[in-house]
Amino acid sequence: MKHHRKNRKFGREKNQRTALLRSLARSLVLHGAITTTEAKAKELRPFIERLVTTAKSGTLASRRSITERLGNQGEATQKLMADIAPRFSTRSGGYTRITKLGRVGKRVAEFARIEFLN
Repeated sequence: MKHHRKNRKFGREKNQRTALLRSLARSLVLHGAITTTEAKAKELRPFIERLVTTAKSGTLASRRSITERLGNQGEATQKLMADIAPRFSTRSGGYTRITKLGRVGKRVAEFARIEFLN
């Protein structure tokens, strides 16, 4: 059964959605915070939090899993494993914060800032 498995589609095909989430996740890991639409930020949150939880174990298998999920980006994987995951070693979840920014300029979409907690 597919209970609670409804995800946003963003008007894209599956491979395009996957590429979008990977790109957003890499940017978040490398920069620490990004500004994007509210819907994309809400969809990115569970994706990135699963990666951080996996990175906390620090095993080779987790490193390979994260590298695959981020699209074979070694730099992003290294930063996630070495810098971000140790910060949350005592925390069991809730590694990110989404701050709503409202509409920016004349755009229709609601914007939000997603960032890692300190």
